[in-house]
Amino acid sequence: MRSTLIIRTVARVLSPLVLTFGLYIILHGHLTPGGGFQGGAVVATGIALLMVAHPPEYVRKAFRHGVLNVVESGGALGFLGMAILGLMGYTFFRNTIANSGFLLFGEGTPYGINLGTLNTGGTLPYMNIFVGLKVMAGLSAIVLLFLLSKGGDGK
Repeated sequence: MRSTLIIRTVARVLSPLVLTFGLYIILHGHLTPGGGFQGGAVVATGIALLMVAHPPEYVRKAFRHGVLNVVESGGALGFLGMAILGLMGYTFFRNTIANSGFLLFGEGTPYGINLGTLNTGGTLPYMNIFVGLKVMAGLSAIVLLFLLSKGGDGK
């Protein structure tokens, strides 16, 4: 199936906005409504928009080495790793990163009113990122299977 000029133009304009908004939802899920699942679904929508706008041969070539399987497995392993990291404190899913100075989200939590500082979530932002990767890859794989199945290319 050949996409029209209108579909390609809309995809070119909207997909960066949709992908950026999905990443925003994933990264700010511990402070605002949203999180890994919702953001992953939005990112998958942006990827689906790009898949529909391109010919099936291009999409097949872009996803030929099982990149979605690797991303989905990485999201699952990362989430499990965050859960097991809490076992070092003898509690499953314990927030071991908050106030530890670890990487980006381990800075100290301010006293008093928190005005939405991004780095006060401890393990929650990491878990949102891993869930977002898993949901994005899973939903994108479903759309990919629909597009590349028999009859999906207009034949």
